[in-house]
Amino acid sequence: MSGHSYDVAVIGAGPAGLAAASAASDAGLTVCLLDEQRSPGGQIYRAIESSGLKTPAILGPDYADGADIVRRFRASGATYQEQATVWMVDRTDAGFDIAFSLPGGQKQISAKRLVVATGAMERPVPVPGWTLPGVMSAGAAQILLKQSGITPSGEIVLAGNGPLLFLLASQYVKAGVKITAILETTTLRDRIYALQHLPKALRGSAYLRKGLAMLSELRRAGVPILSGVDGLAILGRKSAEQVRFTHRGASRQMVADTIVLHEGVIPNTQLPMALGCRMVWDKSQLCWRPELARFGLTSEPGIYIAGDGGGINGAKSAALSGELAGLGVVQDLDGSKMSGKTSHAADLEKKLQDDGAVRPFLERLYRPHLSLPSDEAIVCRCEEITAGEIRRIAATGCPGPNQMKSFCRAGMGPCQGRMCSLTVTRLMADVQQTDPSEIGHYRLRMPIKPVTVAEMAQLAGPTE
Repeated sequence: MSGHSYDVAVIGAGPAGLAAASAASDAGLTVCLLDEQRSPGGQIYRAIESSGLKTPAILGPDYADGADIVRRFRASGATYQEQATVWMVDRTDAGFDIAFSLPGGQKQISAKRLVVATGAMERPVPVPGWTLPGVMSAGAAQILLKQSGITPSGEIVLAGNGPLLFLLASQYVKAGVKITAILETTTLRDRIYALQHLPKALRGSAYLRKGLAMLSELRRAGVPILSGVDGLAILGRKSAEQVRFTHRGASRQMVADTIVLHEGVIPNTQLPMALGCRMVWDKSQLCWRPELARFGLTSEPGIYIAGDGGGINGAKSAALSGELAGLGVVQDLDGSKMSGKTSHAADLEKKLQDDGAVRPFLERLYRPHLSLPSDEAIVCRCEEITAGEIRRIAATGCPGPNQMKSFCRAGMGPCQGRMCSLTVTRLMADVQQTDPSEIGHYRLRMPIKPVTVAEMAQLAGPTE
């Protein structure tokens, strides 16, 4: 049984979701924005209205840009439901029914169109020892910093590559945190190959200047940066104690109480996959991404994807694509409301293209450096399945990840393969000497998030 009905439901309150909801609401559509957090902003603008930091300037000027996006949304008149964990989206004749959990129970709404703006997630880095206490992702470290003003103590090592790793390091330096070392997996070859994309990237020179400024800041602070690192492994009995790695052909070990891992971000595709949206394998970034048409329309009618969930492009592009998705819904439902907005949509598309000019350079420079994990490394954290077990089953001729579940339950835990899917696909492709696109991905089903039978039963009664 459905509760309130809207023209469009937007899932995710990052820059893309906020912009999509604002654009659709400004055009006169009824909009409901659902988000898991207590306040809007997403990961990039987390706690923008109530940061736990005494000096938010630590997070940099780009973080402050989120305040304008949130203010526009607050003034748009769209309905906002915070702390809403969407666990089911069901297609109906009229559009979609969306069920979600709240601290006080369950609710369900209906909508004619759906915009998925669930953003990006960090690429799992399954090196030996990555499950030990004291090991976290760069995104988790940022959540602690933005939301609660918490920073680690002791010997701190950041390992991997990508802009977020250096952004976090820069923020730590501004917060007075001493970093033991940055172990960068980017190689000299990556830098040389990235140069072919530099002329086009100069159209986005602001990003390049920011990156160079961060690196200069880290060098001035005396943070050691070791490039071309390989063979990462985390050592410790009950928690992280050391990190082992290879640098310039020599094996080294370094004392570390906290180890932050990061190898870039990838589109969060769980909900689109569960909805049947067509996916393509991105050979550059070694991940799945949805196949999108203009305005972010997916292969499934009525479903749009905005922001990094459709391909990694950053916060500014996410907001632009979100506004375009909102306008796409407006055009889809009532073309008359697009009067005067057609040229605006064209301007947004031009800005999106210009903002994305730097992406080929960044993607080649920070191409993921993920050696396939050793046999003893845990791949599926939920079910504690090792890489060796995945390899053994793949060698028997198991055709894909969904069949793999029957043998070892990899991907059947609470996260439904969110943390192991890419690694399982790559391991199987390696053993069977084929392309990951031939192996495929997990077939996801609703509920997309863990929910009890009692919670589902609440929807059988009247809703508001």
